[in-house]
Amino acid sequence: MNPIEEYNSLTALFPQPVPLVEKVEYIPASATPEPYKSLLVHDKHMTVTMEQYHGCPVDVHVLERRRDHDLYSRKITLTKTGTDKVIQFGLVRFDFQYVDDQVRDEIVSEAIPLGRVLINHNVLRHVDLNAILKVTAGPGLAEALQMPEGGVTYGRVATIFCNEKPAIDLLEISAPLE
Repeated sequence: MNPIEEYNSLTALFPQPVPLVEKVEYIPASATPEPYKSLLVHDKHMTVTMEQYHGCPVDVHVLERRRDHDLYSRKITLTKTGTDKVIQFGLVRFDFQYVDDQVRDEIVSEAIPLGRVLINHNVLRHVDLNAILKVTAGPGLAEALQMPEGGVTYGRVATIFCNEKPAIDLLEISAPLE
């Protein structure tokens, strides 16, 4: 898997009139600076990791969505529950053929973060970290993450296997951390 090709594939799902990023580059996991390394370099759901890091539950906000038969994609932000503080931007492509109707319906309801839905339904899952990305924000990401244009943050591309099948492709970008 080429991480930049995977990044391009996911961002192509939701074309924007302004660039999402100015620059994106693959970096080795070992070169990821803290606290981003703790947030991104693991095989857990980002929902759980963000909740642990920020010390509170998170809410999902779906900015855009698309559905093509069993393929469901969405562009989201996560915020600290009860606030407007954005802590993560994400793009998700989910192949629903690998989960049951109840899981699909709860994901499409867009009320709960994806990782929490999978955990709540005890879907057999494994998160495969594909790559860590160093990201320089363009106007699109700067607006989504409430950060300055040209600011640097970090993200990851990953695949979640549901019931041993590659069901979900993800781009997850952390808001800048202190």
